[in-house]
Amino acid sequence: MNPKVDFFFDEATQWQEEYVLLRKIVLECKLTEELKWGCPCYTYEDGNVVLIHGFKEYCALLFFKGALMKDPEGILIQQSKNVQAGRQARFTNAKEIQQLKKTLKAYIQEAKDIEKAGLKVAMKKTEDYDVPEEFQQYLDKDAELRRAFEALTPGRQRAYLFFFGQPKTSKTREARVEKSIGAILDGKGLND
Repeated sequence: MNPKVDFFFDEATQWQEEYVLLRKIVLECKLTEELKWGCPCYTYEDGNVVLIHGFKEYCALLFFKGALMKDPEGILIQQSKNVQAGRQARFTNAKEIQQLKKTLKAYIQEAKDIEKAGLKVAMKKTEDYDVPEEFQQYLDKDAELRRAFEALTPGRQRAYLFFFGQPKTSKTREARVEKSIGAILDGKGLND
């Protein structure tokens, strides 16, 4: 146990019993406990393996390279279609965690073995992302915008494509594109 992480468990207003139980299970798997992103993160030789975190509806054990795991029990969830590597095991009460204790230990060991082996999740490249029609129209009309977008780093390009493609309505997608044109022309990323 890392004393720097204790506050997470001591001050939790929701999921406290579940967090403590998850911590016990993970530590029995001989991982190093650290504090990352304000949450308990468990590593093997400096590689992130699992993280404990919570949301309003559930708490979860996040497997950083869960996409590479076998998941014979079908408990791993992809948070959204855009999450490429991580997978969550979600819980709404301590009883669920207790019932899955043996399974969780096996999954944690598999995640640890993946980290030991140095395996990596093949991430999508920028060209694998769809360019929303509303943005493509602007790119087709404006060579300066096209050059500015192509000059952005791949990560900045992906962030914009993801941001533009999220809304369900064309009107909202177009509004996002229009709002972002100035930043793209200035060579800035979505969150710069």
